[in-house]
Amino acid sequence: MNTTQAKAAVEQMLKTDSQPAAPANLKSDWLEQLAKALKSSASLAGLAMPPRESIIGKWFKKGDLGFIYGPRGMGKTWLGLFLARKCAEGVATLGNLVEWNIQRPHRVLYVDGEMPVDDIRERDAALALGAAPGLFYLQHEALFHLTGRALNLTEPSLQAAILDLCRREKIEIVFLDNLSCLFSGLRENDADSWDRILPWLLEMRRNRIAVVFIAHAGRNGLMRGTSRREDAAFWIINLSEPKEPSDYQQGAKFLARFVKNRNATEAECPTLEWTFFKPTNAAKAVVSWKRLSTAELFRQYVEDGMTAAQEIARELGITRGRVSQLATRAADEGWLKKIGRKYLLASEDPNKRSLNQQVHV
Repeated sequence: MNTTQAKAAVEQMLKTDSQPAAPANLKSDWLEQLAKALKSSASLAGLAMPPRESIIGKWFKKGDLGFIYGPRGMGKTWLGLFLARKCAEGVATLGNLVEWNIQRPHRVLYVDGEMPVDDIRERDAALALGAAPGLFYLQHEALFHLTGRALNLTEPSLQAAILDLCRREKIEIVFLDNLSCLFSGLRENDADSWDRILPWLLEMRRNRIAVVFIAHAGRNGLMRGTSRREDAAFWIINLSEPKEPSDYQQGAKFLARFVKNRNATEAECPTLEWTFFKPTNAAKAVVSWKRLSTAELFRQYVEDGMTAAQEIARELGITRGRVSQLATRAADEGWLKKIGRKYLLASEDPNKRSLNQQVHV
């Protein structure tokens, strides 16, 4: 299909009796651009476009929209700052955790709308293990101190300015911490309200700029606000309390579990138990992580509210028979009971289980 044929085809598509006529010059310009992009099946298959480069493992790629969410005080900012620094430092590998390998240094913008500037500076220094010349902060207190202005990313003019800033500084990843503080006036539970943000996020994606939101969980354990925002997400990580919570005053301990991922397989997105500990008067934080065993994950899912073998099997990527074996062992250990086809904690009253306690993926 040549350009003349494509232009004629597009012009025919645009002819509808119910549609008001567009200004001639605007319509002509759009017709010309659409004709350039109109491809037959065969020509689309041969269209050369640059692949989306991986940022972390296989699960995080350039242009992604991702969410990290959890309850207040669980450690969302610790994880966000840690990932921002590691992406900027270009750490080749995180121990033996191949799924979280970072291939090269990236240019990263961390936008903070909640923390005191001293806390951000302290945590950044505590997590630093190497040079990160490509890591930049846009911090709400610093902005107000230097300019007298407030960060409200609901404003289209500020959205456009940040996009231009990212282009100018060649930013590849933007962390937004957090959704509630940075988007004042946005009604979280209103799906239509998200339309004030989505066009900007799509423009970031078209420029291959990845955006990572830090967000709060509601009382039901799910991400707070409309589920519509999850439609465009490539991945979502849920932070939850581990079986044995941390006693550390300075730091955090949590489970990080993927509840959505378009880029990688379940085996390439392991559930990890993270610990961030900053000893008193110490300059550096101690960060550790470990994979949870299948048995540990099984218990965590039951504690989170999953009751059906089929659902647990899907999450673990194992057979229902294997889930049944884990349940039998758990019952022998005394912490699990089976009522009908449901798995419950031995100490739990099945009549008091709320639908809001269920974790649906």
